[in-house]
Amino acid sequence: MTDEKQIGIIVPDTSVMIDGRISMKIRSGEFQGAEVIIPEAVVSELEAQANKGREIGFKGLDELSELRRLADRGEISLSFRGVEPTLEEIKLSKEGRVDALIRRTALEVGGLFVSEDRIQSIIAEAKGLKVQYIPPKVMDPSELGPLRIEEFFSEDTMSVHLKNGVTPMAKKGPIGKVRYVRIRDAPVTFSELQGLSRGLIERARVDPESFIEMSSDGATVLQIRNMRIAITHQPFSDDMEITAVRPTVIVDLEQYRLSDKLEERILSQRGVLIAGPPGAGKSTFAAGVARYLSEHGQVVKTMESPRDLQVPPEITQYAPLNGRMEDTADLLLLVRPDYTIYDEVRKTADFLIFADMRLSGVGMIGVVHSTRAVDAIQRLIGRVELGVIPQVVDTVIFIDGGEVAKVLILAFTVKVPHGMMEQDLARPVITVSDFGTGKVEHEIYTYGEQVVVMPIGVEREARKPAWKLAEEEVKNTISKYAQGPVKVEMTSDDSAIVKVRGPEMRRVIGKGGSIVDRIEKTLGIHIDVRELEAESPKKVKGIRYEPERQEVGEVGEVRPKGAESPVSEHPMLEKTRKHLIMKTPELAGEDVEVYVEEEYLFSATVSRHGDIKVRVNSDLAHAIEDAVESGELLEIRKL
Repeated sequence: MTDEKQIGIIVPDTSVMIDGRISMKIRSGEFQGAEVIIPEAVVSELEAQANKGREIGFKGLDELSELRRLADRGEISLSFRGVEPTLEEIKLSKEGRVDALIRRTALEVGGLFVSEDRIQSIIAEAKGLKVQYIPPKVMDPSELGPLRIEEFFSEDTMSVHLKNGVTPMAKKGPIGKVRYVRIRDAPVTFSELQGLSRGLIERARVDPESFIEMSSDGATVLQIRNMRIAITHQPFSDDMEITAVRPTVIVDLEQYRLSDKLEERILSQRGVLIAGPPGAGKSTFAAGVARYLSEHGQVVKTMESPRDLQVPPEITQYAPLNGRMEDTADLLLLVRPDYTIYDEVRKTADFLIFADMRLSGVGMIGVVHSTRAVDAIQRLIGRVELGVIPQVVDTVIFIDGGEVAKVLILAFTVKVPHGMMEQDLARPVITVSDFGTGKVEHEIYTYGEQVVVMPIGVEREARKPAWKLAEEEVKNTISKYAQGPVKVEMTSDDSAIVKVRGPEMRRVIGKGGSIVDRIEKTLGIHIDVRELEAESPKKVKGIRYEPERQEVGEVGEVRPKGAESPVSEHPMLEKTRKHLIMKTPELAGEDVEVYVEEEYLFSATVSRHGDIKVRVNSDLAHAIEDAVESGELLEIRKL
C-alpha cells in the first residue's frame, strides 16, 4: 500500500471503474488533486460491454463521465494513454489479453495502479507496479436499505413487470387465482428503468447474500435474496424491461396433506416428476419436498438456473458449472446426494442428464411444465429409451392451483395391450396408474415403428355396498362443520374425497389441519378435502374455470345448481375474434345462471352493457355453440 501523500498518478483498471471506486476516493479526499490516467484498453472494454447491453458496461461508462465532471471542476486532471485492443483481444478478454494491455499502460506511465481484481493485482505487483488492491465492496446485510423496486410490490404480489413506455403491471393473488393487474397509471420511463437497473446490479455486487446469476448480450439475471430479476435491453429485447419475481409463500409438505403412502414413496429414493402448468405452484411444492427430505435425514442438493428455490441453508443449490448442467451433474455424482431436485427439466439435454443421474442411483425430482399429468411422461418419449422410462421416472405428481391434483405411478410389464385380442401380440408395456385408486389410465408401448400412448377407458368398478354407508357417515360428520352442500366419494376402503364450497374448506380442515385430522381419527379413513366449485359442469367433459382469465362481464364462479328464478331470458349470440357474447340487456348488472335444456352450465355477472363474454376457444364456448346448433334451449336466469 502506498502512502496517499506520494500519490500523483492514478491508473485504474476495469474493475474499479465498474464499481465507481475512483470517484468515491476523490470525493473522500484520498485521491484529491491526482492525475488520473485511463488506459484506452479500459475504455474499449467498457464500451464493448455496453454495446452488448451489459449493465456493468454502462456502470463503468457512468464512472468515466463522473471523472470527466470532477476534472472539469479542477478536482483532478484526466487523460487517456495506451493502445486500444484489437477485436480479437477484446474477444479473448477472459484469457487476460485486455488485462495485459492495461498493465502495460500502467508500466509506461508509472504511478499507482488501482484494482479490485485480486489476480490482476498480484500479477501487477510481480511486474514491479505500485499497486493498491481494493477488496470488492461487501456490505453488512443490516446496513442495506430497501430497494426501489420493492415499492412496486405488495404482500400478495408474485411478480412485477416493468417496460419502457408501458404501464407497470404485476401478478397478484394466491397460487391458482393469480391476476395480472395494473399497479400504476403512469408509464415507466427509460430513465426510471436505468436507475432501477443500476441500483439492482449494485445491490447484487455488495450484498453477500445476492449475486449476478448471468450476464450476456442484452440480458442480465440477478438473484437478490429471494427475488429473481431479469433485465433485458436491445438488441435482445425490443426495449428495456425489468421483470422481478419472488415467492409469495413458503409451504411445508404437511400443508399439502399427502397420504402416508405417498410420503413414504417420496422418501424411498425414486425418480419423480413434479408437473403442472406455469404458475401452478410446482417450484413451491418442490421446495417443500426438499425441506421434507432434508428433515428426514436425506442429503439433498438442487440443480437450478437461476437458483431461486426457497430452501434452508443446509441444502446446497448448484448452478450450471462452466455454463453446462452436464458438468454440474458430473460433480454431483462425486458428491453422491440421496436426492437431487432439478428445476427445471425442459430441453432434451435436461432429460438426458436427469436420466443419467437417476440410473446412477441418485434419487431425482424434476420440475416439468405440462398441462396434464400424462403429458409429463410423454415428454420423456423419444428422449429416453422406452424400456427404461419406469426406472428413470416411476412417479408423477401433478400440481394445479397450488394443490396436488393427481399422482400417477409407472410400472413395466409384458402383456397384450388393452384392446388387442391375440396372445401373440404380447409385448413390453408401461402401465400408467392412478396412485389413489390403482386404476390403469394409460398404456405405453411400441406398435410397428410408432410409440403409442393409449388411454384406457376403464369401466367404473362395482361399488361395494359398504361404501354407500361409509359415504353417508362421512357426509353427516362433515355437515357438522360445513353449512353448504357436501359431496363425498369413497375411492377405496380407507380413503374418501370430500368436496365442499370454497368458504367452507377452512372450517372443515381447521387450523393446521386439526379438524380434519380429528375426523380422520374418528372415522378411520383418509379424507382429501377439495373445493366443490372447482368441479367441471356436467354438460361437457373437460370444462374448467380458470380465475386468472376472468374479465368484467365474463363467466363467473362455477357453482352448484341453485333454485330457479321466475326472471329468465333467451339471449342473442354474437361471436367476435376473442369472445362468444351472450346479449341480455334486460339483466344488465345482475348475477345470473346459464342453463341448456334445464341443465345448469355456469354462473356469471352480466356486464353493465348487458353482455356475458366467454373466451371463444374455451370449452364453455364450444358447449354453448354445440347446444344452439343442435336446437337446444339456451336460457339465462336471474339469481
